Amino acid sequence: MPPAKNKSKKAKTDWAAIRLFAMDVDGVLTDGTVRISSEGTETKSFSILDGLGLVRLNQAGVLTAWISGRASGATTVRAAELKIPHLIQGRNDKLAALQELAARLALAPAQCAYMGDDDIDAAAMTWAGIGLAPPGAMPAALAAATWVTARPAGHGAVREVCELLLATRVSPSSP
Repeated sequence: MPPAKNKSKKAKTDWAAIRLFAMDVDGVLTDGTVRISSEGTETKSFSILDGLGLVRLNQAGVLTAWISGRASGATTVRAAELKIPHLIQGRNDKLAALQELAARLALAPAQCAYMGDDDIDAAAMTWAGIGLAPPGAMPAALAAATWVTARPAGHGAVREVCELLLATRVSPSSP
């Protein structure tokens, strides 16, 4: 079971109900830094810890989605490597994107978790059953969060959430 909520605006946070973990990319899966060379090549740094957590979530049957305000080749490549089933890029209205995805998947808000770090993530965080933020998020995202991770963005914050979600899953009995 996950530890007691570190911040709660909702009467009960039901981690076991979550069927979709959706998140922003820049500032959540990365430290928010985008490196662009003089030739226009973009690079980002993604945490291996986060990647393994997302792979394990997918294996446990929890759907994952990345919803980014900007389109990025680096994001596309990393999502393909991790087999992220839902990649939405170039959408600043994160709430609408999350609601559309949840409707396609026939999921209620209580079955969705959303992690973001900026003002444009706050409405999606509030709508979802669990709203999450890394500690360095902007004030609007921190105010909308029901849970703030101990680890920073791009350095295991997503993995921390994955571990909390996996802890609520029934593990097979050992022989």
